[in-house]
Amino acid sequence: MFTYHCLNNIAAVGTDYFDENYQAVDTPDADAILVRSANMKEMEFSDKLAAIARAGAGVNNIPLDVCAKKGIVVFNTPGANANGVKELVIAGLLLGSRDIVGGIEWLERQEKTDDIAKKVEKQKKQFAGHEISGKKLGIIGLGAIGVMVANTAVNLGMDVYGYDPFISVNAAWNLSRNIRHVTDLKDIYRDCDYVTIHVPLSNDTKGMIGKEAFALMKDGVVLLNFARDALVEESSLIEALSTGKVSKYVTDFVTPAVANAKNTLVIPHLGASTVESEDNCAVMAVKELRDYLENGNIKNSVNYPACDLGMKSGQARIGILHLNVPNMIAQYTRVLGEANINIANFADKCRGEYAYSLMDVDGEVDDSTLEGLRKISGVLKVRLI
Repeated sequence: MFTYHCLNNIAAVGTDYFDENYQAVDTPDADAILVRSANMKEMEFSDKLAAIARAGAGVNNIPLDVCAKKGIVVFNTPGANANGVKELVIAGLLLGSRDIVGGIEWLERQEKTDDIAKKVEKQKKQFAGHEISGKKLGIIGLGAIGVMVANTAVNLGMDVYGYDPFISVNAAWNLSRNIRHVTDLKDIYRDCDYVTIHVPLSNDTKGMIGKEAFALMKDGVVLLNFARDALVEESSLIEALSTGKVSKYVTDFVTPAVANAKNTLVIPHLGASTVESEDNCAVMAVKELRDYLENGNIKNSVNYPACDLGMKSGQARIGILHLNVPNMIAQYTRVLGEANINIANFADKCRGEYAYSLMDVDGEVDDSTLEGLRKISGVLKVRLI
């Protein structure tokens, strides 16, 4: 029997994927934790905890390195909310092109007298905007969301430029052939009427849209950021907005500086706030947890490498989370050999400082053998599956 704990409300369509071998518990002292936005940075993790699944893409609320050192695999759900975010980005494109919000706000302030229709016809020209068809859209980052935005924008008649030096094979297959592949990010800044960002936040990408980037952009560019607020350097953005270099900044990340700046459209953080997105994330998170707990397979982890040996058969399976250092595999085989246990199938994957070995073995694995594996220097956690 496996136990799981939900730190936030998780859509029932997801938790329904747990079968009779799983039990929900009221404390984090469980085999697995499901989380959305709850802050886990100060949490104490029990030795029992094997995995955490974030029902969403961002994991800045989870101490990834702390978890890795304790042998806790952290999963996220990339792509599960991509369509919901894509739709909001397209809405942002339209709101940044046409002063729809300004028109609605103006009308709400008017007295609804008999001549309101005439007044609207007289004043509507002040809210005139531009059509996006035929305009150039630059997309920085062609992951699950970026690809969807690109394909939709092409269908809306836009001339789409895409930049992503690390594009995956799967994303490339899904990308419309009409997207213009750009190898120099500066070309996006120089040529595009609209720029939208879809990259993860890291030390390399923090503040990537700053003074130099704005200097290269067209006058009157519309900038959209539905990825992470810190990707855009705020002081440079405020200056670009004040001079008209950026005609509109559309985002769903609220900060005091941006919320009070002119020519901004700040939406509450609604990118993934759809019933469909929450359901998709919940289902994906539960499936990831089950595959890891039952089969030892890792998919979509953010702190350990992907590793898959398929469904566990009748033979025993051992999963070992360890530091990525030399001579680990030789030590495992020695311990198992001394116990007269044969390795029938084996996979070892590494990611940065950490690695994962997954093996199907013939023979009974007793507690003393497991203890022998755990005593190997560099081993963080051993699971008999």
